[in-house]
Amino acid sequence: MNEVKEIPIESIKVGAYDVRADEDDPEIDDLAASIRRIGVISPLHVVAVDEGFVVVAGHRRLRAARRVNLATLPCIVVCEKACGASEVSFAENLFRKDLTPVELASAINDYISELHGLVGDVAVMLHRSPDYVRRYLAILTWPSDVQKAVHEGWLSVSAAENLASVKDDAYRDFLLGHARQSGATARLTAAWLQAYQAMQPVSTAIQTEPLPPGERPQPLVPQAPCIVCSDIFRTDELSHVPCCASCIRHLRKVGDSLRR
Repeated sequence: MNEVKEIPIESIKVGAYDVRADEDDPEIDDLAASIRRIGVISPLHVVAVDEGFVVVAGHRRLRAARRVNLATLPCIVVCEKACGASEVSFAENLFRKDLTPVELASAINDYISELHGLVGDVAVMLHRSPDYVRRYLAILTWPSDVQKAVHEGWLSVSAAENLASVKDDAYRDFLLGHARQSGATARLTAAWLQAYQAMQPVSTAIQTEPLPPGERPQPLVPQAPCIVCSDIFRTDELSHVPCCASCIRHLRKVGDSLRR
């Protein structure tokens, strides 16, 4: 049985695999309040290093304990092996608290690039398919505005995948604005993407990859939002007038004022 030791909190440092991007974790306050009342029940797992100890499991408990100014923490000192400390920390960060899809993608990428892991290894750890892992890794290649929408939680990964393929920044910004205001399903953003691709030169359109097996076919006539009223129409009912980003923003403001 592993021995539990009381270790000075100033000797414990955070390891390299605390993958959470947001420091403002509302759950830390609740955990700190619990620790203030009854102390730390579950020991941290740490690895001994020259200058002290590094946490491999228990980052949130350490953060909460620091908020209540604990002097020592119960810890189990584990032996770091090639697939030991890093995997323990990686797994705890994934399963003890929900990560956003962007944070999960970053964590997977770090594990693969820094620890020379494989997509198949991560798939086994997550109990998912390799295609699922690759899908999340692709998030890191998306435009930053689409990543932000997913990270903030108001756009699903499925809906965002379609908008990430819209290369025109102004048009994508408009679609994101409409998605945030009115909501957007994956099917609807797929229609928006189809409308965007239909406006591309023929040389570009013919190079578009076919839909993956099993994916629902999109309507023969795609839909898109009006740049003035933001209502959805069939693209054959819309007038496609080339507009710059500045004019699109102006027209949207006019449309908003008309709806008031």
